Amino acid sequence: MYAVVEIQGSQFKVFENQKLYVNRLKGNEGTKVSFNNVLLVDDNGKVKVGMPNVSGTVVEAKIISHQKDDKVIVFKKKRRKGYKVKNGHRQLLTELLIEKISQKKSTPVKNTKEKPKVAAKPKVAAKPKVAAKPKKTSDK
Repeated sequence: MYAVVEIQGSQFKVFENQKLYVNRLKGNEGTKVSFNNVLLVDDNGKVKVGMPNVSGTVVEAKIISHQKDDKVIVFKKKRRKGYKVKNGHRQLLTELLIEKISQKKSTPVKNTKEKPKVAAKPKVAAKPKVAAKPKKTSDK
């Protein structure tokens, strides 16, 4: 069983007991988080695609650690101009352990409530249209 889940604007294909690195999440190490924004679920060949989300499906995960990614070097240069700039950064990451992908069994809901009948509005007679006056032409 796997699911495609959206976490902070990025989509991930996740399996149970999988370790995953995502952008830094709020929360301490060891806390559990759940994601409701599940886009697709495959349960042994039974595929459910959400429009936009699969209702009743939750992906539960545990925060293992907060880390920094490898350094990324950003180097800018314009030739023959003497312009060189070297910058770098390390992206903040959170390591997750996907614990469970759970689905609620959906049963069709019967509509037991009847719609109240709306009283018909009385028709208002339309105002008669006034014929346009013919324009006067002046003879000079």
